[in-house]
Amino acid sequence: MTDLNYRNFLTLFIFFLPLFAFNQINSSYSLKILGVVQDGGFPHLGNNKTCCDNIDQNRYVTSILLTNNSNNESYLFDASPDINEQLNFMGDRIKKDLKGIFLTHAHIGHYTGLMYFGREALNSRLINVYAMPRMKKFLEKNGPWSQLVELQNISIKQISNNSKISIDPNVIVQPIEVPHRGEFSETVGYKIYGPNKTLLFIPDIDKWYLWEKSIIDEIKKVDYALIDATFYDSKEVNYRDVSEIPHPFVVESLELFDPIKQKEKNKIFFIHLNHTNPLLNDNSEEYQYIINKGYNVAKEGMVLDL
Repeated sequence: MTDLNYRNFLTLFIFFLPLFAFNQINSSYSLKILGVVQDGGFPHLGNNKTCCDNIDQNRYVTSILLTNNSNNESYLFDASPDINEQLNFMGDRIKKDLKGIFLTHAHIGHYTGLMYFGREALNSRLINVYAMPRMKKFLEKNGPWSQLVELQNISIKQISNNSKISIDPNVIVQPIEVPHRGEFSETVGYKIYGPNKTLLFIPDIDKWYLWEKSIIDEIKKVDYALIDATFYDSKEVNYRDVSEIPHPFVVESLELFDPIKQKEKNKIFFIHLNHTNPLLNDNSEEYQYIINKGYNVAKEGMVLDL
């Protein structure tokens, strides 16, 4: 290489180095799965079944954490009652690094962890809580949640269906309303647009056919899909009125997704599992069947790059 060519190469390298470094920073976002079970937790209160006996791993109520790994700024999606254990790894930096909490709805596994931000526990200062209009009103008008607002432990930010919230220059969060029991609030899932990949999070929904959107089309638009798999089949709820808990059974989802391409199946992570769900047991036939079909079962500690 001549001196002239070398100087030109060096000039170009110096010019593009900051751009390369910027792209590296943009790629440093990740999504950590903090919990995978249904609102009632694991083990389940009043459980007299043997389903929990052979599972040693700690299992927590469904929640996920989005983190910018370059500065540790993080956003929580759903505040579960297991939040103490789930966010324990953040230690005393939680007040600095936890920048917000996105709530899906007002069923017990998805917002009651907010109580630990009160003065009896963390005593946080104005942590942003993103909530739909009815969810916002529910928190503001009912104790003990209203006290969190009054004492400025949390600051509720109203969001709306399909609105796009830019939480930093490289990440957008979009709430998507879904049909689900709405005694106290709406129910939303979230689309998270990272700098490189997009994730769909729908921990709770009624049957897929009741949604105005096509779940298959939505899966095709993203890189990861964490979706409701509360019950594997109807045998788990033969002692309950199914109309009171109308989740899509995993077997129904499998039938619906059967025609899609393998690369689409690989995007799917089943989450929000009831304590009776055999997918919680890696050694079950149902779990092995799911994995052999190319799907994934969400587990605590999994990290997905965005």
